[in-house]
Amino acid sequence: MAADYSSLKWILVWAALVITINGMFPGPLINATTNDVLHINVFNLLDEPLLFTWNGIQQRLNSWQDGVSGTNCPIMPSTNWTYVFQIKDQIGSFFYFPSINFQKAAGGYGPIRVHNRDVIPVPFPKPESEFDLLIGDWYAGDYKYYRTLLKKDESAYDVLPDAILMNGKAPYDGSEQTVYESLFVDQGKTYRFRISNIGSSLSFNFRIQNHKLLLVETEGSYTNQIPLDSLDVHVGQSYSVLVTADQFVGDYYIVASSKYADVNIEGLGVLHYSNSSTPVNGPKPDAPLAFDLDFSVNQAKSISLNLTAGAARPNPQGTFKVTNVIPSQTFILESSRRKINGEMRLVVNNMSYSTPETPLKLADHLRNGSGVYTLDQFPIRPVNGENAIGDKDGDWTPASRNSYNLLNPIVRSTTQVYPNRWTAVYVFLDNPGMWNLRSQNLKNWFLGEELYIRVFDADLNPAKERPPPGNLLLCGIFNQSNVSTPAPAP
Repeated sequence: MAADYSSLKWILVWAALVITINGMFPGPLINATTNDVLHINVFNLLDEPLLFTWNGIQQRLNSWQDGVSGTNCPIMPSTNWTYVFQIKDQIGSFFYFPSINFQKAAGGYGPIRVHNRDVIPVPFPKPESEFDLLIGDWYAGDYKYYRTLLKKDESAYDVLPDAILMNGKAPYDGSEQTVYESLFVDQGKTYRFRISNIGSSLSFNFRIQNHKLLLVETEGSYTNQIPLDSLDVHVGQSYSVLVTADQFVGDYYIVASSKYADVNIEGLGVLHYSNSSTPVNGPKPDAPLAFDLDFSVNQAKSISLNLTAGAARPNPQGTFKVTNVIPSQTFILESSRRKINGEMRLVVNNMSYSTPETPLKLADHLRNGSGVYTLDQFPIRPVNGENAIGDKDGDWTPASRNSYNLLNPIVRSTTQVYPNRWTAVYVFLDNPGMWNLRSQNLKNWFLGEELYIRVFDADLNPAKERPPPGNLLLCGIFNQSNVSTPAPAP
């Protein structure tokens, strides 16, 4: 399967320059099936370097295609580069976006669907149709100016977005001049909504007037199905919900309203029944209180893995059994803001990531990291020696493991950490390579809330990790004139 992203250009939306792909904002859908090999050719027509990352897609065996600053040299202006990776043993709803230079704030993102192979059943009836809903906060103005201001002016960090957009469109306001998102449905039929929070900083609560949501999937996992009136979606997360058009023929509000913000910012679209002549009317559906943490926490805890569903492949008995897992190492990560050399930075355990001229993975492959990074320098505990901030049940301690869901914990690529609370994540490091761990809050990520995990295996068997691609870009201390390009992967 191939996609040619041959034109990344600028357009003007809501008084801001927007990165488009093939003239589209959001960009085109990548529609794939488990085990497909994707070839995505990116032509960079911007005026600065560019990288794409594939949010939640496991580049199984191939972190060379991850598309972040620690693994890849950037695609320079007026050049192109082809990503090649296999969607291995995976299904679900995902999205792609530019990963460097704060460019995600200007668009450049698009949806990814990964479908089951025909031999693996989906745990719900086939819907009439599917909708991709890329929803996120939006800052008007020049993103280049804002990214500079973030480092210099501490107050810039707390500037709120100007709007929430649905698929790049302004909120519905009843005006015929406003271009808003409108989704067309037939009465009595069921539809799959693939909802992603592609914003920079705000979580949102999603709901549809007079309609129930049936949660069926997170990014990469089928969930136990639960009916919901509304769904909290945090930055970087994707969900699938089923919605049945079981109301009277008419138009209904689609709402995404901000969470944990001092002002209410809403994205508004319309669910339009075929043959409807009734405009949207009545009150918008109620939302949980913006700062109601109990609602959000309890909803998150209620989402669990569907152990009877096959996902991308048949699951051997006991595949998801984690009751007997003994952690080999525990990292406690604590984030805070501080000034470093006069610039605002985000630190994790007193360390802040700065983008190196030479990607870490490239240095690791060609020079064992020498001169670019050193191993095992990251503190595994907050440097002040205290535990991570806890929830209402107290600070995190090893005893907190007694409260974990070890029966059917959800598998996903992005999890939330609520204000003044902690979240525990279990990671099985079975995939050699250099892997990115970051905040999905774009401001935090841009200011250094990022680190890399080097998973080493002395066995260079390409079945464990593929060698670098034949079109490997070189930069930093390596360049095309003094370093030969490695042989292409078999």
